[in-house]
Amino acid sequence: AVYEKCNRSVVHISTRSVALDSFLQVKMREGGGSGSVLDRQGMILTNQHVIDGAREVSVSLYNGLSYAAALVGQDPDTDIAILKIDAPAEQLFPIEWGDSSGLRVGQKILAIGNPFGLERTMSTGMISSLNRQIPSRERRTMRSLIQIDASINQGNSGGPLLNTRGQLIGMNTAIMS
Repeated sequence: AVYEKCNRSVVHISTRSVALDSFLQVKMREGGGSGSVLDRQGMILTNQHVIDGAREVSVSLYNGLSYAAALVGQDPDTDIAILKIDAPAEQLFPIEWGDSSGLRVGQKILAIGNPFGLERTMSTGMISSLNRQIPSRERRTMRSLIQIDASINQGNSGGPLLNTRGQLIGMNTAIMS
């Protein structure tokens, strides 16, 4: 039921950036991640590291239609970015917001994302710990993180972490191994 409620709110983010190879030749590098539709105006929530350094960003909706995305705002310290796409409102299904203030260790959670480019894959698990800290890419400490045991892989970044009512309680950000 959670998947049916939320899968149309999850997007696949594709990026293209320029990089130099070992021979100092310019080559295009592709990347990707996940995101959540915030509203019917086309605002998309994702991780900042998903779009960092990208020259082109596109967002694919549940129906396979893809739209160019513009960066609205970002905060590297908290690894959050907001994108904007110009898609028709009837194709946008905003994720429902939840409340993370009452989370408990052992609580069941669900994550939907695009691991390895496989669109809208759901994994389940539980909250393993609360208030974790990890260093950000900017060498600052990200605090108040939710540690989960659900299977999360490359491409899940930016996707929603959901409670059993299908409400957004967090964003999948990092894999620790």
